[in-house]
Amino acid sequence: MNAPLKNALRTGVVLFLFAFIGTALLAYTYRHTHGIIEASAQAEKLALINQVLPQQLYDNDPLAAHRELPADPLLGTRRPSGMWLATKGGQAAGVVLEAVAPEGYAGDINLLIGIDANGVVTGVRVTQHKETPGLGDYIQLTKSDWILQFDGKPYDAGQDGRWKVKKDGGDFDARAGATITPRAIVKAVRQALKYFHAHRETLLRPQESKQP
Repeated sequence: MNAPLKNALRTGVVLFLFAFIGTALLAYTYRHTHGIIEASAQAEKLALINQVLPQQLYDNDPLAAHRELPADPLLGTRRPSGMWLATKGGQAAGVVLEAVAPEGYAGDINLLIGIDANGVVTGVRVTQHKETPGLGDYIQLTKSDWILQFDGKPYDAGQDGRWKVKKDGGDFDARAGATITPRAIVKAVRQALKYFHAHRETLLRPQESKQP
């Protein structure tokens, strides 16, 4: 075997060994960290759920009661979204819905909305947005308590006009010069409540356990 061919073969073997060892290390790392990462992600998700649906309202594991909802204009969703059912003593206590406010100043604003079994808002949180820092980002709880004004609000179809910012004749505060963002969120929460009332029986019905 000539020298060039021998060198090429040696290089190929070395590269193969490096690739094999690298793949093995990645597989080992994934196998030993995947559970920890997944547990951490689940804990973060539960903590966020507890922000919009107080833990004292339920005694089940809402993460285990997760469902996927089809896209719906009332939720502002263009693809399937999630919901979590909370129960206490086996009775439905409320739900947490993923929703989108599509009319934000800078685009979609993703929301998590807690609603108790009576249709009263228990909490709203912004999970993702692109609103202008220092102007429209006061919708985040870390920036201000603006988002807390939804807590305890029911929806009455006969008082639909109250679900607007005060500038539009409604009940919700908004900062001067930055009304597009809150206007979009108020509308999105109102629409999500309409969705809840339209599908209340289905949303609050526990899913039957699948038999093996």
